[in-house]
Amino acid sequence: QVQLVESGGGLVQTGGSLTLSCTASISGFSIDVMAWYRQVPGGEREMVASLRRWGSTQYADSVKGRFTGSRDNAKNTLYLRMNSLKPEDSAVYYCKANFQNEDYWGQGTQVTVSS
Repeated sequence: QVQLVESGGGLVQTGGSLTLSCTASISGFSIDVMAWYRQVPGGEREMVASLRRWGSTQYADSVKGRFTGSRDNAKNTLYLRMNSLKPEDSAVYYCKANFQNEDYWGQGTQVTVSS
């Protein structure tokens, strides 16, 4: 069982920045893939950034060049630095960890970008 706790969401103006954090209850070195997803009301959950344990990061096309994902395995923490935010980035952002072939999700953190 893995618990994930996200933080860092909030309200920001268009063009602003936010950094999300997600801390896991187990060692980051034990988790193969950690990822950020987002979901708007009535929409499907979509992958934003996916980071493997020893590097190799993938991004959704819509956030490439604006968002940067990183992991600090020693602190069991996943980050998402979001720059040049747009209203269409508004969503609930979820952290996901894949551990021993099971997916675990955080509770989500709301990001709202005002125009």
